[in-house]
Amino acid sequence: MTSEPDARRTYSYLGPAGTFTEAALAQVPEARGHSWRSVRNVGEALADVVDGRSDAAMIAIENSIDGGVSTAQDALATMPGLRIVGEYLVPVDFVLVARPGTKLEDVSLIAAHPVAYAQCLQWLTRALPAHAHIPASSNVASAVGLLDGTSDADAAISPPGILEHHELDLLAEKIGDNPNAVTRFVLVGKTVAPPAPTGADKTSLIVELPDDHPGALLEMLEQFATRGINLSLLASRPIGDALGRYRFVIDADGHIEDERMADALLGLRRFSPKVIFLGSYPRADRAIVHYPERYSDDVFVEARDWLRGLVSGEPEA
Repeated sequence: MTSEPDARRTYSYLGPAGTFTEAALAQVPEARGHSWRSVRNVGEALADVVDGRSDAAMIAIENSIDGGVSTAQDALATMPGLRIVGEYLVPVDFVLVARPGTKLEDVSLIAAHPVAYAQCLQWLTRALPAHAHIPASSNVASAVGLLDGTSDADAAISPPGILEHHELDLLAEKIGDNPNAVTRFVLVGKTVAPPAPTGADKTSLIVELPDDHPGALLEMLEQFATRGINLSLLASRPIGDALGRYRFVIDADGHIEDERMADALLGLRRFSPKVIFLGSYPRADRAIVHYPERYSDDVFVEARDWLRGLVSGEPEA
């Protein structure tokens, strides 16, 4: 954060009110009582931070059903001066809402964002087998369109939080096909020093391969494997300058101040033409990172001291 602790801060999030992103921002203790700025897309949220309109932005980065959010990953890869400072998990569930007075048996046309529609299709097939679908630009826009007259739909699929902000009737709840669906959000600020390690940390990186040759990806992954570092996310995104050129979005268990992680970053720096450090921050689940004893900090320190002794001519113990 760039602001003083007592100063009023501004947080950007994908709006309008009632979105899953707003629910993620509500989990941030330091954001309570401050200004929340609703924006229309991830790029606008991050640009707010870069340009100083906001102190931080909450963005979705990964979904347990659909995988990585490519727009967010690409924005973080191409917008310098940003750092992830925290992550938050939001269970993804949906409700079916309609204008007051509408009954479930009256519904034949449903507005929904395509991703939300796909995640509720099994329920819709059982409950409303003859329905038709109108794509909406967002989970909230699908419901707002019912009230402002811009949608011809009879009902809409939306997040449960929509009912706190708009006068709509609840026709059905928990209509998502996967009860374990979760979206992972990250809070992004300007580049700052990472928070101190907690033992339950995650490090996010974007790494480009030096060239396209057999084993290049394996060489990159060995930087982590040979230091006992587990990866919880590995996603490829096209760089865009030529076919076959990719960057990799990586989440690795551990903190940059861990000796094994620092050593892996040095290895990546020697190997890759471009390494973007997105941040080390506490895991949302606060799960302690476990690793074999041979990769403890003391082992790395002892190995460096041993090498230093060889170079300086110290007698071996």
